Amino acid sequence: MSSISRQRERLPLAESPGPLRTPDGRYIVVRGRLWRATNPHIPEAERQRHVKALMDARRDVGSALRDKDAEAEKAARARVHAAKLALGERGAVWWDDGAPDENRKMVRNSSYADWWATHPAASEE
Repeated sequence: MSSISRQRERLPLAESPGPLRTPDGRYIVVRGRLWRATNPHIPEAERQRHVKALMDARRDVGSALRDKDAEAEKAARARVHAAKLALGERGAVWWDDGAPDENRKMVRNSSYADWWATHPAASEE
């Protein structure tokens, strides 16, 4: 277990620092890979509603997998996708400066490579 994981275990959820974000806030970094962050312009109540729908759908995916129910899995995955679209994590980018979408790229192979090279988390990769 990394020291970051141990630190997060000790912190109450409300005090947890959350995932590492790129300097512009467009992506979170998970195991050296960029994942598009939620659109920060979504009102908080709407964001919470979509996050709840996402978590419910993810639980339903797991349940369908355990039950070996292909139809239920397909429906639940569609709901995951819809929630992620609503949050801005998939589909059209939520920024308007023309920067390309680098979702799912390894940070070291992205426009964030220089920033990443100096970040302490890069050594854990």
